[in-house]
Amino acid sequence: MQDTALYIADKLLKIGAFKIQPDSPFVWGNGWSSPIYSDNRQALSSPAVRNIIKLEMARAITGTFGDIDVIAGVATGAIAMGAIVADALGLPYVYVRETPKDHGLENRIEGNITPDARVAVIEDLLITGKACLSACEAILEAGATVSGVVALFDYEFSTAKRALRRAKTPFVPITGYNAMLKAALSAGLIGIADKPELDKWHAAPQDWIPGGLDIEV
Repeated sequence: MQDTALYIADKLLKIGAFKIQPDSPFVWGNGWSSPIYSDNRQALSSPAVRNIIKLEMARAITGTFGDIDVIAGVATGAIAMGAIVADALGLPYVYVRETPKDHGLENRIEGNITPDARVAVIEDLLITGKACLSACEAILEAGATVSGVVALFDYEFSTAKRALRRAKTPFVPITGYNAMLKAALSAGLIGIADKPELDKWHAAPQDWIPGGLDIEV
């Protein structure tokens, strides 16, 4: 699995799905500053990489969770990814909105999910775990069972691991932060000198200040 994680991280780096900029950080949607940005949607534009990811996710589901009735993608990042995995497995597909639609049928789950269905949830990346666990709650409220979550990229933050453990939700990452870092170092996209700052960010991303600057409030 470690070799597979490194292989996929390298493929994602080569198509520009990871941006690593310790000196010019990004701001995430949750407000955190980050030296890394993961744009997994880039994989959808690369047929070769898309196919690798599809097969690895399908393999992870069948090898870890056993018999599954439905694949569910977490909106919006994993909608397309979940659909291709469901197609590979020949299974029904649904996706779960962050909130119910504000018109029409006001669905939160789009597609047909029956009570007692065994569901595997597809997530594109894991940061805090809130989005995929919220999707899991919606599936449980529909009367189905969540067999587990498969994510393409895991930032490997301790907060997400604790949240999934508390929810007793099995989780399988296809690749993650450490594999990405190793691949980036090997490719020369970052240097050894960058690693201390990246490690500092990874240990406490919510508190990280770019460059370690003291900011007066």
